[in-house]
Amino acid sequence: MAEFTLPKNSKIKGGQKHPSPQPGGTMRNFKVYRYDPDSGQNPRYDTFEVNLDECGPMVLDALIKIKSEQDPSLTFRRSCREGICGSCSMNIDGRNGLACTIAIEDVKGEIKITPLPAMDVIKDLVPDFTRFYAQYASITPWLQTVTPPPAGKERLQSPEERAKLDGLYECILCACCSTSCPSYWWNSDKFLGPAILLQAYRWLADSRDEMTGERLDALEDPFRLYRCHTIMNCANTCPKGLSPAKAIAEIKKMEVERLV
Repeated sequence: MAEFTLPKNSKIKGGQKHPSPQPGGTMRNFKVYRYDPDSGQNPRYDTFEVNLDECGPMVLDALIKIKSEQDPSLTFRRSCREGICGSCSMNIDGRNGLACTIAIEDVKGEIKITPLPAMDVIKDLVPDFTRFYAQYASITPWLQTVTPPPAGKERLQSPEERAKLDGLYECILCACCSTSCPSYWWNSDKFLGPAILLQAYRWLADSRDEMTGERLDALEDPFRLYRCHTIMNCANTCPKGLSPAKAIAEIKKMEVERLV
């Protein structure tokens, strides 16, 4: 898997080593990517020694401990700590995932932590999601209808229609799948990527939505949809166990069927 996008004209140089303030226990080293654009310095890797006997079981627990006890300038996103919000997505030991759901004991040796690949870095482990969120907005991710709703009632679905949304609505927009996709690395300015296309299919599959034709028209483009080559990195790395590749295949099928 390729690594994250470095700032232009920069090289990673050796960083600092931070010994644990609690020596004597079960020690693990965490090699963490550091970059502060305000400093004018090149990116580097800092190595932090962590006493696991005084730390929670997840990688996020170690990062929180490092920030609290060794280097308060370390910057990363976090929120729910339950694998629900997707805030703490990053690359851990060469694989994208959520720091709050990856156990330290499941990673062997020194644990290397970098930002998500193929995204500009704002600071340390915080990637710039501006383009990703703009792509999400471009698919109009809300229910669109033409007919008025039933008087005093919701728009109803049968259990079978509702079941078609399983495996789609659970996406937490962590971008782990999109940033593990080579097509997205190379064409992120044009290709929507696995996460956004899965979200697009979520509305195409919704029986209550009445803009199917318009949604398919918007996706019918050599790059927006068809840069997917079914490499399956997206399904392999999704922390929620979803299959964006399957959703993309279903969109392609719908595009063909409407022309028959």
